[in-house]
Amino acid sequence: MKVVGIVGYKNSGKTTLALKIAKQLSSRGYRVAAIKHVSEEIEQDDTDSGKYRSLLGQVVLAHPKKTVIFLQDTKNIEQVINFLDADIIIVEGFKNESTFPKIVCLREPWEKEKLLNGLELCTASLFQEKEQKGIADYSILSETDIGKMTQLIINRAFKLPNINCGACGFSDCFEMAKSIVLGERSIKDCVALNSDVVVNIEGKKIAMNPFIAKMIKNTIYGLLSPLKGFKPGNIDIRLKK
Repeated sequence: MKVVGIVGYKNSGKTTLALKIAKQLSSRGYRVAAIKHVSEEIEQDDTDSGKYRSLLGQVVLAHPKKTVIFLQDTKNIEQVINFLDADIIIVEGFKNESTFPKIVCLREPWEKEKLLNGLELCTASLFQEKEQKGIADYSILSETDIGKMTQLIINRAFKLPNINCGACGFSDCFEMAKSIVLGERSIKDCVALNSDVVVNIEGKKIAMNPFIAKMIKNTIYGLLSPLKGFKPGNIDIRLKK
Protein backbone atom coordinates (compact mmCIF):
# COMPACT_ATOMS: atom_id res chain seq x y z
CA MET A 1 0.00 0.00 0.00
CA LYS A 2 1.24 3.48 -0.94
CA VAL A 3 0.29 6.77 0.70
CA VAL A 4 0.71 10.37 -0.48
CA GLY A 5 -0.28 13.56 1.32
CA ILE A 6 -1.80 16.70 -0.20
CA VAL A 7 -1.08 19.65 2.10
CA GLY A 8 -1.40 23.42 1.99
CA TYR A 9 -3.25 26.35 3.49
CA LYS A 10 -6.95 27.04 3.03
CA ASN A 11 -8.08 27.67 -0.58
CA SER A 12 -4.76 26.45 -2.00
CA GLY A 13 -6.40 23.81 -4.21
CA LYS A 14 -5.86 20.71 -2.05
CA THR A 15 -9.24 19.10 -2.73
CA THR A 16 -9.19 20.03 -6.41
CA LEU A 17 -5.76 18.42 -6.79
CA ALA A 18 -6.68 15.36 -4.73
CA LEU A 19 -9.80 14.70 -6.83
CA LYS A 20 -7.97 15.11 -10.11
CA ILE A 21 -5.18 12.77 -9.04
CA ALA A 22 -7.71 10.24 -7.69
CA LYS A 23 -9.49 10.28 -11.04
CA GLN A 24 -6.22 9.72 -12.92
CA LEU A 25 -5.13 6.89 -10.63
CA SER A 26 -8.52 5.20 -10.91
CA SER A 27 -8.44 5.47 -14.70
CA ARG A 28 -5.07 3.66 -14.64
CA GLY A 29 -6.57 0.74 -12.73
CA TYR A 30 -5.47 1.56 -9.18
CA ARG A 31 -7.77 1.13 -6.21
CA VAL A 32 -7.77 4.55 -4.54
CA ALA A 33 -8.96 5.65 -1.11
CA ALA A 34 -8.90 9.07 0.56
CA ILE A 35 -8.54 10.39 4.10
CA LYS A 36 -9.47 14.05 4.57
CA HIS A 37 -8.92 16.24 7.61
CA VAL A 38 -11.90 18.52 8.27
CA SER A 39 -11.87 21.56 10.53
CA GLU A 40 -15.64 21.62 11.12
CA GLU A 41 -17.28 19.19 13.52
CA ILE A 42 -19.17 16.37 11.82
CA GLU A 43 -22.80 17.25 12.47
CA GLN A 44 -25.12 15.15 14.60
CA ASP A 45 -28.52 15.28 12.88
CA ASP A 46 -31.99 14.55 14.24
CA THR A 47 -32.45 11.33 12.27
CA ASP A 48 -32.39 7.90 13.92
CA SER A 49 -28.76 7.47 12.85
CA GLY A 50 -27.90 10.82 14.46
CA LYS A 51 -29.48 9.67 17.73
CA TYR A 52 -27.30 6.56 17.71
CA ARG A 53 -24.19 8.63 16.98
CA SER A 54 -24.89 11.03 19.86
CA LEU A 55 -25.12 8.10 22.26
CA LEU A 56 -22.64 5.49 21.05
CA GLY A 57 -18.94 5.55 20.21
CA GLN A 58 -19.26 3.22 17.21
CA VAL A 59 -22.12 3.22 14.70
CA VAL A 60 -22.36 1.49 11.32
CA LEU A 61 -24.97 2.64 8.80
CA ALA A 62 -25.62 -0.12 6.28
CA HIS A 63 -27.43 0.53 3.00
CA PRO A 64 -27.74 -1.86 0.02
CA LYS A 65 -25.43 0.44 -1.95
CA LYS A 66 -22.96 1.62 0.72
CA THR A 67 -21.85 1.33 4.34
CA VAL A 68 -20.77 4.26 6.54
CA ILE A 69 -18.84 3.79 9.81
CA PHE A 70 -18.81 6.50 12.49
CA LEU A 71 -16.18 6.28 15.25
CA GLN A 72 -16.54 8.67 18.16
CA ASP A 73 -12.92 8.86 19.28
CA THR A 74 -10.08 10.37 17.23
CA LYS A 75 -8.03 7.86 15.24
CA ASN A 76 -4.48 8.30 13.99
CA ILE A 77 -3.53 7.70 10.37
CA GLU A 78 -2.26 4.17 11.04
CA GLN A 79 -5.57 3.16 12.65
CA VAL A 80 -7.67 4.68 9.89
CA ILE A 81 -5.62 2.99 7.15
CA ASN A 82 -6.53 -0.40 8.66
CA PHE A 83 -10.14 0.20 7.60
CA LEU A 84 -9.19 0.80 3.97
CA ASP A 85 -8.54 -1.62 1.13
CA ALA A 86 -6.64 0.28 -1.56
CA ASP A 87 -3.45 0.36 -3.60
CA ILE A 88 -2.91 4.09 -3.05
CA ILE A 89 -4.31 6.31 -0.29
CA ILE A 90 -4.53 10.07 -0.72
CA VAL A 91 -4.35 11.96 2.59
CA GLU A 92 -5.61 15.54 2.39
CA GLY A 93 -4.45 17.79 5.21
CA PHE A 94 -2.60 16.39 8.24
CA LYS A 95 0.41 18.68 7.69
CA ASN A 96 2.26 17.25 10.70
CA GLU A 97 2.22 13.62 9.52
CA SER A 98 5.80 12.56 8.80
CA THR A 99 5.85 9.00 7.48
CA PHE A 100 4.84 9.46 3.83
CA PRO A 101 5.67 11.89 0.98
CA LYS A 102 3.52 14.88 0.12
CA ILE A 103 2.57 17.28 -2.62
CA VAL A 104 2.49 20.84 -1.26
CA CYS A 105 -0.12 23.27 -2.61
CA LEU A 106 1.10 26.88 -2.61
CA ARG A 107 -0.66 30.22 -2.98
CA GLU A 108 2.40 32.41 -2.47
CA PRO A 109 6.19 31.77 -2.66
CA TRP A 110 6.68 32.61 1.05
CA GLU A 111 4.56 29.60 2.06
CA LYS A 112 7.43 27.30 1.09
CA GLU A 113 9.30 28.25 4.25
CA LYS A 114 6.32 27.19 6.39
CA LEU A 115 5.23 24.07 4.52
CA LEU A 116 8.32 22.39 3.03
CA ASN A 117 9.98 19.93 5.42
CA GLY A 118 11.84 17.47 3.20
CA LEU A 119 8.91 15.15 2.46
CA GLU A 120 7.67 17.00 -0.63
CA LEU A 121 7.65 15.17 -3.94
CA CYS A 122 6.80 18.47 -5.63
CA THR A 123 4.80 21.67 -5.22
CA ALA A 124 1.63 22.70 -7.06
CA SER A 125 -0.51 25.82 -7.44
CA LEU A 126 -3.88 26.93 -8.78
CA PHE A 127 -2.21 29.35 -11.17
CA GLN A 128 -2.05 28.70 -14.91
CA GLU A 129 1.16 27.08 -16.18
CA LYS A 130 2.86 30.37 -17.11
CA GLU A 131 1.80 32.10 -13.87
CA GLN A 132 2.87 29.27 -11.55
CA LYS A 133 6.55 29.41 -12.53
CA GLY A 134 8.55 30.63 -9.54
CA ILE A 135 5.70 29.69 -7.21
CA ALA A 136 5.36 25.94 -7.75
CA ASP A 137 6.63 23.05 -9.87
CA TYR A 138 3.27 22.22 -11.39
CA SER A 139 -0.12 23.78 -12.13
CA ILE A 140 -3.23 22.15 -10.69
CA LEU A 141 -5.14 23.53 -13.69
CA SER A 142 -2.98 21.68 -16.24
CA GLU A 143 -4.03 18.15 -17.17
CA THR A 144 -0.48 17.53 -18.40
CA ASP A 145 0.89 18.50 -14.99
CA ILE A 146 -1.75 16.38 -13.24
CA GLY A 147 -0.50 13.42 -15.26
CA LYS A 148 3.10 14.13 -14.23
CA MET A 149 2.16 14.39 -10.54
CA THR A 150 0.14 11.19 -10.78
CA GLN A 151 3.15 9.36 -12.19
CA LEU A 152 5.31 10.75 -9.37
CA ILE A 153 2.91 9.25 -6.86
CA ILE A 154 2.88 5.86 -8.62
CA ASN A 155 6.67 5.77 -8.70
CA ARG A 156 7.56 7.24 -5.34
CA ALA A 157 4.70 7.12 -2.80
CA PHE A 158 5.24 5.00 0.32
CA LYS A 159 4.20 4.64 3.96
CA LEU A 160 6.54 3.97 6.90
CA PRO A 161 5.06 2.29 10.00
CA ASN A 162 5.65 5.17 12.48
CA ILE A 163 7.12 2.92 15.19
CA ASN A 164 10.45 4.79 15.32
CA CYS A 165 12.43 1.64 16.14
CA GLY A 166 15.76 3.07 14.95
CA ALA A 167 16.81 -0.23 13.33
CA CYS A 168 17.31 1.55 9.98
CA GLY A 169 20.00 3.75 11.53
CA PHE A 170 17.83 6.88 11.72
CA SER A 171 16.46 8.37 14.94
CA ASP A 172 12.86 8.11 13.74
CA CYS A 173 10.63 7.36 10.74
CA PHE A 174 10.58 11.05 9.76
CA GLU A 175 14.32 11.11 9.10
CA MET A 176 14.08 7.82 7.20
CA ALA A 177 11.16 9.18 5.12
CA LYS A 178 13.16 12.27 4.13
CA SER A 179 16.03 10.04 3.02
CA ILE A 180 13.66 7.97 0.87
CA VAL A 181 12.23 11.11 -0.76
CA LEU A 182 15.78 12.23 -1.55
CA GLY A 183 16.46 8.85 -3.18
CA GLU A 184 19.19 7.93 -0.68
CA ARG A 185 17.18 5.05 0.82
CA SER A 186 14.17 2.99 -0.24
CA ILE A 187 11.19 1.45 1.52
CA LYS A 188 13.09 -1.85 1.40
CA ASP A 189 15.51 -0.38 3.95
CA CYS A 190 12.75 -0.24 6.58
CA VAL A 191 13.63 -3.13 8.89
CA ALA A 192 10.19 -3.18 10.51
CA LEU A 193 8.44 -3.64 7.14
CA ASN A 194 10.92 -6.20 5.82
CA SER A 195 11.41 -8.48 8.80
CA ASP A 196 11.87 -12.24 8.44
CA VAL A 197 8.91 -12.51 10.84
CA VAL A 198 5.70 -11.66 8.95
CA VAL A 199 2.38 -11.26 10.75
CA ASN A 200 -0.81 -10.70 8.76
CA ILE A 201 -4.04 -9.91 10.60
CA GLU A 202 -7.18 -10.11 8.47
CA GLY A 203 -4.97 -9.93 5.39
CA LYS A 204 -3.03 -6.82 6.49
CA LYS A 205 0.69 -6.98 7.26
CA ILE A 206 1.63 -5.71 10.71
CA ALA A 207 4.92 -3.81 11.09
CA MET A 208 6.89 -4.84 14.16
CA ASN A 209 9.73 -3.46 16.20
CA PRO A 210 12.77 -5.70 15.41
CA PHE A 211 13.09 -6.62 19.11
CA ILE A 212 9.48 -7.89 19.19
CA ALA A 213 9.98 -9.74 15.89
CA LYS A 214 13.10 -11.47 17.26
CA MET A 215 11.29 -12.38 20.48
CA ILE A 216 8.37 -13.91 18.54
CA LYS A 217 10.76 -15.86 16.30
CA ASN A 218 12.81 -17.24 19.19
CA THR A 219 9.68 -18.13 21.18
CA ILE A 220 8.10 -20.01 18.28
CA TYR A 221 11.32 -21.86 17.48
CA GLY A 222 11.72 -22.72 21.16
CA LEU A 223 8.18 -24.13 21.38
CA LEU A 224 8.30 -26.07 18.11
CA SER A 225 11.84 -27.46 18.12
CA PRO A 226 11.04 -30.36 20.55
CA LEU A 227 8.15 -31.54 18.35
CA LYS A 228 8.54 -34.64 16.23
CA GLY A 229 9.04 -33.76 12.57
CA PHE A 230 10.31 -30.25 13.26
CA LYS A 231 13.10 -28.92 11.07
CA PRO A 232 14.40 -25.37 10.56
CA GLY A 233 12.79 -23.52 7.68
CA ASN A 234 9.87 -21.27 6.83
CA ILE A 235 7.06 -21.62 9.36
CA ASP A 236 3.44 -20.69 8.68
CA ILE A 237 1.16 -20.45 11.74
CA ARG A 238 -2.49 -19.52 11.35
CA LEU A 239 -4.55 -18.46 14.37
CA LYS A 240 -8.33 -18.34 13.94
CA LYS A 241 -10.63 -16.15 16.02
